[in-house]
Amino acid sequence: MSATVSRVADRWFVSITVETEDPPRRPAENQGSVGVDLGVSALATLSTGDTITGPKAHTALLKRLRRVSRSLSRKQKGSSNRNKAKAKLARLHARIANIRQDALHKLTSDLTRRFHTIGIEDLNVRGMMANRHLARSIADMSFHECRRQLAYKADQRGGQVVVADRWFPSSKMCSVCGAVQKAMP
Repeated sequence: MSATVSRVADRWFVSITVETEDPPRRPAENQGSVGVDLGVSALATLSTGDTITGPKAHTALLKRLRRVSRSLSRKQKGSSNRNKAKAKLARLHARIANIRQDALHKLTSDLTRRFHTIGIEDLNVRGMMANRHLARSIADMSFHECRRQLAYKADQRGGQVVVADRWFPSSKMCSVCGAVQKAMP
């Protein structure tokens, strides 16, 4: 139907739109349910006890990113060397984005394949980004992108993603009787 040509860093991509029938929904292997807690130290902690560490691509490549950015800033505007430095910086940013996307796709595909119902918390990411000590780590984990991918992949497999209310007192609630404490000891 159409084609879109795009460029990321120094690589060219062609996205071709075709009309097809919807593929049949593939059921999850295990029809169980799982709760997912997104975090900074570990990308996801599952209610099964599994912990999935994130790649932390930005943190890992921050030293190189700073060096390349500094090199770019010292080049004279309009020069060939500045253009080369700009391309180098773009490639590094694309690499960071690709590492992050790869890890998120692997995590979300694995979760939707293994579980029918996935519970995830509704995080106030914008409020969390206001904390200057945690903002870089939170951005490096891409919480919203993880939730977005879980939603569409679960829909493709016939599963569901349940979003827990932000103000639900899960930490204050007794797991046995359901009583809610007024204050945590």
